[in-house]
Amino acid sequence: MVGDRWRAEALVVGGGAETGGDRWRAEARVATPAELHARPFQAKGERLVTWCRPSKPALVLGSTQPCSVVDVAAVAAASIEVVRRRSGGGAVLVVPGDVFWVDLFIPRHDPLWDDDVVRSSHWVGEVWRHALERAGVPASMVPVAAPACSGWSRLACFAGTAAGEVEVRGCKVVGVCQRRSRDGAIFHCAALIAWRPEDLVRLLALDAPEGRDLVAHLAGSAIGIGPLIANGPASDAYPSDVETLLWEALVSSLPS
Repeated sequence: MVGDRWRAEALVVGGGAETGGDRWRAEARVATPAELHARPFQAKGERLVTWCRPSKPALVLGSTQPCSVVDVAAVAAASIEVVRRRSGGGAVLVVPGDVFWVDLFIPRHDPLWDDDVVRSSHWVGEVWRHALERAGVPASMVPVAAPACSGWSRLACFAGTAAGEVEVRGCKVVGVCQRRSRDGAIFHCAALIAWRPEDLVRLLALDAPEGRDLVAHLAGSAIGIGPLIANGPASDAYPSDVETLLWEALVSSLPS
């Protein structure tokens, strides 16, 4: 069962002073993207930061996206699972090693809680901005008043920016979406390590001209931070432990 596998593979990797005082519990979990998204809300009244380590790739759709956006034959040929998350936004191709996925949970009535769903991710963006700077990558957070949507934003997550997301050199590097329950809010965060937009686009139900247009747009709207952390050229030549570096920088940047 999913729950049994989830508990068996959970790994506590941090906490205490390393995670902004004693207010955060840190853990890593290894599972399929479907299992990672299906897990229940944390309901113990504590802050939780989770390094979600997908065991296989998946095309993850936003909660309101129709299944018709998917090229069924393409995902079958690529052996890619299609998963629906319970938060909004566009599609994300989750590939182990290409996307650094972290979930941040806060309970209701936490000092970080904000009833305004737009302002509520501001602190999340600040955490990521500081984490990237710790990793040697100067970054900026998209302010509440300056989201940048495009005609492709509803289809692909990294085609536009929302408040609290993070950019480097004017290109999106961290996507953030959230969902809420009576227990609190969970922020799903995806940081691009490698960015190959054509891999995402070939799984979407687009004709050839649309596909080329979307690839071109995504190539200019987002960037992978792996090569930037390595201080190397824009290629895949970055350290294999870049996720560990980002994780350590992130937990060190969590607010108390």
